[in-house]
Amino acid sequence: MDTHPFSLAPEYRSYVWGGSRLRPEVVPTAEAWIVFAGNRVSSGPYAGRALSELAETFGTDLLGTKAVAQTGNRFPVLVKILDCAQWLSLQVHPNDEQAQKLEGDGFFGKTEAWHVLENEPAAKLIAGMKPNITAEALVDSLRNGMILDTVQSMEAKAGDTFFMSPGTIHALGPGLLIYEIQQTSDLTYRVYDWDRPQTETRKLHIDKALEVSNPNATASVLPAAQVNDGEVKTLTQCQYFKLETILVDKKAATLDTLGESFHALTVLDGQSQVRAGGETFILNKFETLLIPAICGEYQIHPIKKSRLLKASV
Repeated sequence: MDTHPFSLAPEYRSYVWGGSRLRPEVVPTAEAWIVFAGNRVSSGPYAGRALSELAETFGTDLLGTKAVAQTGNRFPVLVKILDCAQWLSLQVHPNDEQAQKLEGDGFFGKTEAWHVLENEPAAKLIAGMKPNITAEALVDSLRNGMILDTVQSMEAKAGDTFFMSPGTIHALGPGLLIYEIQQTSDLTYRVYDWDRPQTETRKLHIDKALEVSNPNATASVLPAAQVNDGEVKTLTQCQYFKLETILVDKKAATLDTLGESFHALTVLDGQSQVRAGGETFILNKFETLLIPAICGEYQIHPIKKSRLLKASV
């Protein structure tokens, strides 16, 4: 694989709880899947090809040594932007071991993190159980539809980052625009859906949820980070992914893949110029550029003052 970065075309999902911020012409639009195995490349020599296909073909050159050591040539993360106009269902995700036990070989758990992009006043989310809720009380509340009495709700403000380990019952509330990074897994066990009617695509999964829910699990909350001009700062990291924020105003930021991982850059505000692999790319708000692991050193220059998020392994 050559060192050239490439853009990805987002895929959209229209769920009942979505809003109008991602696609004002298509309401409701709930999610933009901006970095995942199924994305099609929208620029350069690989245009039209799926990211999963490139990962299989180029392996370490694209994904990096760290990613391949963990998950082989499978694209390892899924990044979304979520526009929450209503409450999402209360749900819980398994870890890798539980996913294999409940769903079979080839399934992975779902560790995730949320970075709050925008919030309406007093916007809330649910993350974990209230203190001192026993495993028995959790089972009772799930079985009896009283889960709202036992979960913990908290305010969410722009710039906050929430790390969500498997086993944490959680839900995003109305008025939030969220950047989410997670393992490449779509295993979600719904425990409560705000009395919406169950359909083929929106079922409850109480038994599986009981198998994986942890009454002691809560979210780690990291308040908005202070970032200097030209600086790269880590927001959260775990064995599956790393999420960093980058600010460029008067200064450029220099980064290096070191061959260890791809870098997925998404502009949150402003406009940036990325110089990588002998090419120059312009990135506008919510546009994403994938830097292959083989690329090495590259620079992000401000056209307008810009804040970006970088997802990697």
